[in-house]
Amino acid sequence: MQVPSIWAKAINPQHGLILDQLGVDHVVYPEADMGRRVAHLVRGSMLDYVEFDHDLVVAKTVAPAEIVGRRLDESGMRRRFDVTVVKIRSLDGHWRAASADTVPAEGDLIIVTGPRERTERFCAL
Repeated sequence: MQVPSIWAKAINPQHGLILDQLGVDHVVYPEADMGRRVAHLVRGSMLDYVEFDHDLVVAKTVAPAEIVGRRLDESGMRRRFDVTVVKIRSLDGHWRAASADTVPAEGDLIIVTGPRERTERFCAL
């Protein structure tokens, strides 16, 4: 049919396997993906959550007290949790790129990325 790529919605893993075996380029699981996202938001430690792969998520959360008032490189969060703060929004409402010199203040929002389990643990601080 000369279609460059085919996307299909799977309702469960078995359905996805069949679509994959039929040669579908992209199999999506919207209900399962949204269920996981909502579950993380309901738990209360994250304000937003996106899972890109089983070992990579991005989450928005309030800067935990453990890193407030300390430079990110001094907080040891990358070594302890294997996560990286990529953006920070201070009370002025503007998002800025985070660097090793960034010092989060109380109430700052941060965007953090890393492996799922480690990001969840960090956001629960």
